Amino acid sequence: MKLTVFALTIATATAFTTPLATGRTSTAIFAEDAKINNMIDLDSPKVVNTDTLEAGEKKVYCRCWKSGTFPLCDAAHVEHNKACGDNVGPLIVDAAKAE
Repeated sequence: MKLTVFALTIATATAFTTPLATGRTSTAIFAEDAKINNMIDLDSPKVVNTDTLEAGEKKVYCRCWKSGTFPLCDAAHVEHNKACGDNVGPLIVDAAKAE
């Protein structure tokens, strides 16, 4: 019985540490290489930005976490999309003009 339990333990450990099709090997739930944000406010538990728009104003916000002008978009997603075939784009916010 002990041999069977030991064999199952090894099989279970192997299943969770074997590289998948993505080539990643990790047993951590929040693996460092799986993070999306790797440069903006890393010491903060959650990155939150607020902004107020004036009537008729338009802003373009980053959603790829690669912008050098974060939270505003600088089109860094274009290079990212070309490199990996992704389709990430910015969030565009328009404030309605006052009537």
